[in-house]
Amino acid sequence: MTDQQHSILSTIRTPADVKTLSEEQLVQLSEEIRQTLVGTVSKNGGHLSSNLGTVELTIAIHRVFDMEQDQLVFDVGHQCYTHKLLSGRAASFDTLRRKDGVSGFPSPKESPYDTFIAGHSSTAVSAANGLAKAKSLLGEDGTVLAVVGDGAMTGGLFYEGLSNAGRSSDRLIILMNDNRMSINDNVGFVARHLSRMRSRPRYVRFKRNFGGGVRRVPLIGKGIYRMMVAVKDSLKTHLYRQSSMFEDMGYYYLGPVDGHSIRDLTRALEAAKDIGKPVLLHVDTVKGKGYALAEKNPDIFHGIGAFDPETGETAPAGNTFSKVFGEQALQLMEEDERLCCITAAMTDGTGLTEVAHKYPKRCFDVGIAESHAVTFASGLAQNGMVPVFAVYSTFLQRSFDQLLNDTSIINSHIVLAIDRAGIVPDDGETHQGIFDVPMLNAIPHATVYAPCCFEEFKVHLRQAIYDVDGIAAVRYPKGGELMIPAGYKPDYQPFTWYRSRRSEVLLVTYGRMFGPIMAAANELAKNGCFVSVLKLNRIKPIDPACVRVALTYFRVLFFEEGSRHGGVGELFGNLLAENNFARTYELHAIDRFIPACKVDEGLQMVGLDVSGIVAAVNEISAEDGVNEFDPPVCQPEIEFDQTEEAAQEATPTEEMQESSDEADSAATEEEEMPDE
Repeated sequence: MTDQQHSILSTIRTPADVKTLSEEQLVQLSEEIRQTLVGTVSKNGGHLSSNLGTVELTIAIHRVFDMEQDQLVFDVGHQCYTHKLLSGRAASFDTLRRKDGVSGFPSPKESPYDTFIAGHSSTAVSAANGLAKAKSLLGEDGTVLAVVGDGAMTGGLFYEGLSNAGRSSDRLIILMNDNRMSINDNVGFVARHLSRMRSRPRYVRFKRNFGGGVRRVPLIGKGIYRMMVAVKDSLKTHLYRQSSMFEDMGYYYLGPVDGHSIRDLTRALEAAKDIGKPVLLHVDTVKGKGYALAEKNPDIFHGIGAFDPETGETAPAGNTFSKVFGEQALQLMEEDERLCCITAAMTDGTGLTEVAHKYPKRCFDVGIAESHAVTFASGLAQNGMVPVFAVYSTFLQRSFDQLLNDTSIINSHIVLAIDRAGIVPDDGETHQGIFDVPMLNAIPHATVYAPCCFEEFKVHLRQAIYDVDGIAAVRYPKGGELMIPAGYKPDYQPFTWYRSRRSEVLLVTYGRMFGPIMAAANELAKNGCFVSVLKLNRIKPIDPACVRVALTYFRVLFFEEGSRHGGVGELFGNLLAENNFARTYELHAIDRFIPACKVDEGLQMVGLDVSGIVAAVNEISAEDGVNEFDPPVCQPEIEFDQTEEAAQEATPTEEMQESSDEADSAATEEEEMPDE
């Protein structure tokens, strides 16, 4: 490509600049955008297939509409990259999904052209309905557009918005991007309905020309038009075989339109703009358009990490919790015919691909419908099945009512495999898994496990399935293990106590944070400051013996990779207070939304990395004069910057690690020690 050809995208500063381009330049702009998308996502990771499919659609939108008064809303952010490139962010697009860079989702904080936040599916129509209604009430000009992928139509909120918006008379256009996929293949009635609509363009052409032609007949046109509505309905039934559900809901239906023809899209958008009432414009696109590898494998390139743009190959991935879950689910389903798995359009992401292939009758993809998934699971449980719902932490938030009212109240035994718990890399505020614990803490009788490594995860999953009643959850992070000490031996009791017998400082944590906590404990030990560590393996309910252990210390610091409010640390502090703990308790947790970043960057941002933990302990030690207790808490493999004699003296004995069964009596003994 020549420098002159490269210059088109670089000249776009605002959406209005698109209006000045010729049709030939628009075609070239499409090519430049696709090259930019592939080049950037191949380095940074991101959502590729869906964005490649909406290049021409987004260009046409900016060509027809004035983004200074018109507003554009995306359903999720999987289709918004071209919009970002056309709205002043092309020069910084190489920072996509990086810390302090361009967000992978629409964000009003990032640009005035991002009208509404969009990280979870099926919300765009409801948001657009509110935006359009506000314009009407305030007497403002402009049209509101909502770009909705057909995958979003598997979510119930889409229909709630669709039903209400269709009854309005506002200037609202819903652009249904029909690419026949969400993340995995679409499921259910809607996919079949759209397939029938795509196969009957005769009706669409007839409707487009019918009304205008008849009403132009002199004198009798309007009367004939009213009289022939019934004829139109009859013809529609004959040609279309059923009434369009969108027209029945109050929309003027247009389409299908070729989603890769800027000329056809421009004409259709101009027609929709002139109608002046709610319109549904059906746009046919190809997911991954213009990049052969993505067209052939749109699901793989929907959300992908860094890859080789020539071959499509990604870097070899190590073992992950999602992969281990899939392997365990497969093994357990082989052992137990009552076991079944549920996912909400995340078969691949949650590790269930092989399970779905081998056990299609017991593995259910319900589409983007987390609320339904939970109530569906509860129904399965009530009739004797053992359902496991594999779901990302951020998406589980959408099913709180069903967990409470449809499941907990009747004590249905369902298992939640909560993937992407804690800080999630790259996707930003809407995808962080830091709010599931407060949600589950609010639900009576729920049980929650928080393994720190793969071996613990396997055991806790079985415990969740077979050892408890009601809602049982196992939460685990995206990716693999983090900083697990060499030689670590998993413990399957409710908690494990690593104690330095003379230490006045106790660090409490759970899950992935155990690795950084142990690393920090050993950093502190190198400098003569020794601490004990209490690792919670089951975070709900908290074992009372944990509290008795903590009561024996003068300083207790809780480190939690989750929300400060309503989390385990807050509850633990309350339990200490109820037991008249009058010493120092500090909670280090998250009290903010975490932007796009890597996991280590996110932990550092909130003071939960090794250096942050060390600093917190040193601060409290300096204030209270706590230092130089022995022996340190560490694994034998850790080396110290000390003399040989000191290192030998610091090596932990087998007594250092105590499970909950042993710790209860040990804590009772320590409670009798006088204050120093």
